[in-house]
Amino acid sequence: DEAVPKGFEAPPGRRYCQVLMEASEGKKVLLTPDNIACPASAAALGFKPLPPKLETGEMLAAYGIFASKEAGSKTIHSMPRLPAGAYQAVAACPLGEAPFAPDVVVLEARPEHLMWVALASVRQVGGRLDFSTAILQATCVDGTILPFLSGKLNASLGCYGCREATNMGEAECILGFPGGYLERIVRELQELADKAL
Repeated sequence: DEAVPKGFEAPPGRRYCQVLMEASEGKKVLLTPDNIACPASAAALGFKPLPPKLETGEMLAAYGIFASKEAGSKTIHSMPRLPAGAYQAVAACPLGEAPFAPDVVVLEARPEHLMWVALASVRQVGGRLDFSTAILQATCVDGTILPFLSGKLNASLGCYGCREATNMGEAECILGFPGGYLERIVRELQELADKAL
């Protein structure tokens, strides 16, 4: 129900992973049910229902991503999704230029860089981090929806879609965390920089 932030554009035919790439390049981009081009992320964001060929796994098997329709279907049905119609848009931009408090911060970087961010998230409390991925829908589900719904940091190795459709490098991975973590993570990274980094 929030107003669309000023200065954001909604270019036609965009995948969620492409919107993140554009945000990393300095753009302010809006993704809506009208301009989203990826049916899997459209379903994950609650914008549109899954098309039948995705729901049955047929498309994933046809691309060779999964060995059978059954494996593809099992994977696609394991994806957490936002409730249908609950949200009207996603606004993505460089973190330092966000005219709002971010719900989720998504980083695309080398594993070592993401390692320090993950360590910063548990530096005070200790313990282990559990990452969840299907090597499918890496930016939309693994990097965004899971942190948004679970309130926890999550990391992913990427997926066929985001590596094919964006400039994500072969030596880069994805990490997403709730926006409420940001201040603490920055503070802990500064502490780590004093000694461990």
